[in-house]
Amino acid sequence: METDPTDTVEIQNVVGAGDLEREVDLATLASDLNGADYQPSNFSGLLYQAPDHEATVMVFESGKATVTGATSTSEMRTAFEHFVTIVRDLGVSIECTPEITVQNIVATADLDEQLNLSPVAIGLGLEQTEYEPEQFPGLVYRLDSPTVVVLLFGSGKLVVAGATERTTLETAVATVAEQLTDLSLLAD
Repeated sequence: METDPTDTVEIQNVVGAGDLEREVDLATLASDLNGADYQPSNFSGLLYQAPDHEATVMVFESGKATVTGATSTSEMRTAFEHFVTIVRDLGVSIECTPEITVQNIVATADLDEQLNLSPVAIGLGLEQTEYEPEQFPGLVYRLDSPTVVVLLFGSGKLVVAGATERTTLETAVATVAEQLTDLSLLAD
């Protein structure tokens, strides 16, 4: 292992949840909000992606909102704050200061080494892993600490999901690398 795998952690998606604390007339909002996508026969929420943001805001009639597609927590918060500002500018009264919380971060990492997933599944423990190569090419590993799910692939690439902070992602990658090294399934 030439590179520290925690240095390869790259956030792919940050999902956040917020609440406008009021009901929203989505049909009216969709007609006023440039770039909104509202097709209630297909999906009950309104989708909005600002031209200068990667993230998409989904808002529902209840006022509950989800932000997805951001590559950092700050980008997720900025997208939500931008949405709230635009909605207020359109005349929708939002009395509260809506907050958004991180629900899930998905990241990739690289162990920089090929893995033989059958011995990995046995070594990490069959009760914590799922590996059915006929169904899915990756091994699903449910860590107890930190509480995340790591997908391991034969290429040595990892996908980590279920974290709410970057440090948790890095801890998970370090934990997997250490366990595989201890099992002699990864070079030092």
